[in-house]
Amino acid sequence: MQLTDKELEIVEILEKDSRTSNEDLAAMTSLTVSETEEVLKKLEDQKIIVRYTSIVDWSKISGHEGVTAMIDVKVTPKRGVGFDEIAKRIYRFKEVKSVYLMSGAYDLSVIIEGQSMNEVARFVSQKLSTLDSVISTTTHFILKKYKHDGTIFEPDEEDKRIVVSP
Repeated sequence: MQLTDKELEIVEILEKDSRTSNEDLAAMTSLTVSETEEVLKKLEDQKIIVRYTSIVDWSKISGHEGVTAMIDVKVTPKRGVGFDEIAKRIYRFKEVKSVYLMSGAYDLSVIIEGQSMNEVARFVSQKLSTLDSVISTTTHFILKKYKHDGTIFEPDEEDKRIVVSP
């Protein structure tokens, strides 16, 4: 679908900060609030804007450390449905946060979250690897997040450059 310049501008603003109010969106795009609301409804109805989310640094909250793993999955695609059927079976598991079709050495990239490495290991061995089309898996545990969806998790460091003025 082709978006107008204003629609695209709204999408880009909301992608950076989904908490931007309709009034602020209107001011930033030179639209009225009612025009902005119409654009948002259209974008939501057409599933261009799918969901409004927050990025949380869970490592700073005691008791919510958890484990995130990226799993490379090789599968045998089925005639007529390709990778879609197995991807659908995988993304229905509650542990699964994301599934991507990939190019390269493996077919699917699956991101899951669990409370412990053992919980992730049980998911891989008891649920994921037992699916008919799955040939092999390789699990990578995320040790630390530095940047996620464009957001840097490390605190801003002071600028140590010397100020030069005329």
